[in-house]
Amino acid sequence: MTSIGSRISIRENWSKIKVPALNLGGWYDIFNNGTIDNFKGMRAYGGSEVAKSGQQLVIRPYHHMPWTTKVGEVEFGPAADNKTNEQMVRWFNYWLKGEANGVDKDPPVRVFVMGANTWREASDWPIPDTRFTTYYLHSDGQANSVFGNGTLSTTPPAAEKSDHFTYDPANPVPSRGGHSCCQANVVPQGPYDQSELEKRADVLVFTSAPLSEPMEITGPVKVRLFAASSAADTDWTVKLVDVFPDGKAINLTNGILRASYRNSLEKREPIEPGKVYEYEINVGSTSNLFSRGHQIRVEISSSNFPHYDRNLNTGRPLGDDDHMVTARQTVYHDAQRPSQIILPIMPTAIKTADVRQ
Repeated sequence: MTSIGSRISIRENWSKIKVPALNLGGWYDIFNNGTIDNFKGMRAYGGSEVAKSGQQLVIRPYHHMPWTTKVGEVEFGPAADNKTNEQMVRWFNYWLKGEANGVDKDPPVRVFVMGANTWREASDWPIPDTRFTTYYLHSDGQANSVFGNGTLSTTPPAAEKSDHFTYDPANPVPSRGGHSCCQANVVPQGPYDQSELEKRADVLVFTSAPLSEPMEITGPVKVRLFAASSAADTDWTVKLVDVFPDGKAINLTNGILRASYRNSLEKREPIEPGKVYEYEINVGSTSNLFSRGHQIRVEISSSNFPHYDRNLNTGRPLGDDDHMVTARQTVYHDAQRPSQIILPIMPTAIKTADVRQ
């Protein structure tokens, strides 16, 4: 007998979908990962040729609602104007009324490139010719001391000290923006300056050198983290951040992995305290132009609350525990345990608004 979740999951039913779909998302929308997965899944496994060939993906710089050009603390300009209703009407006029309006000639993928504040079109996702580039975490064991002296580079680590921090569930890292739902006055959402949070002792900060040339990161982001905890269960959180020359640090995308679900979301497997595990963390997808002089930053911690539920670190069943355990966390980045982030870099960074809104 299948679970309710399996029966209603689109992921479990891609092969049964026989119609085209317009997949609309936002870079700060809590459902954006699912939007992208469904586009890719129905393109690959749709139940008819028209379902496979008729998928389109459009991602704007919005959170779940409302859809405005200013999101969080960032104004994305006129190219981010809300054209969703017009786009949906045009889509349905083509597929339901047979109107020859060019929908079938539209590119399968259109995404808003933040930072450049313009649009990129592509034939697929991830975008063909994406250069998935590994950036390694480095530090001398002090990556959490006032913005951290942790660095980020394409050079693999050699012999390096590990980083340590204490995660106390009674004092979690507070959320400042992100991919929550559905009103900012209830749960923070969108892009905000993270610099004050990065001063906390329980946030590790790894920052690249200032960029000598613009760099566009567009696509899915993943982290391979080598880490240990003193607890029987804990969380690992990641943020990708754009650091401006004035020190402002704007969050782009984020992710979390509960250690006990490191191998499967279907089965809990407590970790062994003190043992080093390799974790693969999905940090979501984004599209952002890092301008010349900007820096790429990665934050590593164990909480982002209330964006994500706190892990109480006890290892006991979730939701019926009122006891909290403080965890001593260790993050490794040496030759044998090279913690890293894999960034999707465009071969040529976008520069001008030369495509349709």
